[in-house]
Amino acid sequence: MVQEIEQDNLNDIVSSNDTVIVQYSATWCGNCRIMKPKFKKLATETDGVSFVIVDAEKFPESRKMATVDNLPTFATFKAGKFVNQVQTNKFEVLKELVNEVL
Repeated sequence: MVQEIEQDNLNDIVSSNDTVIVQYSATWCGNCRIMKPKFKKLATETDGVSFVIVDAEKFPESRKMATVDNLPTFATFKAGKFVNQVQTNKFEVLKELVNEVL
């Protein structure tokens, strides 16, 4: 399941879940729209991980947690700590990032 946050509370989600994968996106970002269904599909195939979509323009505090400066950015968090991030529109690169924290 993928959760799209409605408020700037990613820190709460990261601290209350063991493993979190985040897609940072924006409504105007074409590559973000291309990656969103792939991100959601990966969520259905991955057990024990929380998948979250963050609008990087609406939620600056959540954006700062992964030093996002390009979109789409995907970030991993484990045990409340930032692990890694990639800026990509390639599913294979996203899959490698997820595998790092499994």
